[in-house]
Amino acid sequence: MKDIIFTGAAVAIVTPFTEDGINFSELKKLIDFNIENGSDAIVIAGTTGESSTMTDDEHREVIKFTVEYVNKRVPVIAGTGSNDTIYAVELSKYAESVGVDALLIVTPYYNKTTQSGLIKHYNYIADRVNIPIILYNVPSRTGVNIAPETYVELAKHPRIVATKEASGDLSAVAKIKALCKDELNIYSGNDDQILPILSLGGKGVISVFSNVMPKEAHDICSFYFEGKLEESSKLQTEYLELINALFIEVNPIPVKTALGLMGYNVGPLRMPLFPMEGKNLEILKEELHKYKLI
Repeated sequence: MKDIIFTGAAVAIVTPFTEDGINFSELKKLIDFNIENGSDAIVIAGTTGESSTMTDDEHREVIKFTVEYVNKRVPVIAGTGSNDTIYAVELSKYAESVGVDALLIVTPYYNKTTQSGLIKHYNYIADRVNIPIILYNVPSRTGVNIAPETYVELAKHPRIVATKEASGDLSAVAKIKALCKDELNIYSGNDDQILPILSLGGKGVISVFSNVMPKEAHDICSFYFEGKLEESSKLQTEYLELINALFIEVNPIPVKTALGLMGYNVGPLRMPLFPMEGKNLEILKEELHKYKLI
């Protein structure tokens, strides 16, 4: 059985920006808000954190800052994936050196690769670090999907311990669980599928929703693990419209907009992401009002 990095809801935390850098004082507030309200881990510099438009210095700085500020209160997982295998190794080794608990490594995007290439890519990285790796499968963004049979091969590596499954394909998740059994822990990468993936043996979620309602995301998981299936199901469905609103435009546009409306100084989105406006903004505001978040 592979080690479990966390169970429950890890927040894929946004990165607050100023016009010329990272707003670390505001990041402290977001981290504290999440930990104080039940987030079970912090994922820094992922998709939601706009890592793709960070400079290399910013990427390293925000990882180091988060590890130091969290100070072991919960696990810290750093996004260190790249379509450049060598760069992914360099960033992963840096993250390990500053004390992260695990790495989140997305499939190579744009140049993509074959299934055999995925196995070589991930094993190459895993051979060069000494901390656990969570694979990140999000084909809608990367154009690459990890096949269930490929997961079997990847799970043979002792440091590849889990996956964030954001393919949206529950049948594939069931097959991954059937093939890998306890050799690979599964986390939902989609907030609208937390409970279904838990029911297939998942260990939790890496969540965008947690940015605005960390306690509720945590409780969907904790109720399930406590055997309170009805309560877990009620929360999953009760917040479904808000979850959908948080993805009405490409992530992290809506969630960062929501946090701004909630009073957090998260600053601008980085281009090419563009602020919400018009009908979609009104839908998001309506959902936030419904749950008394604004």
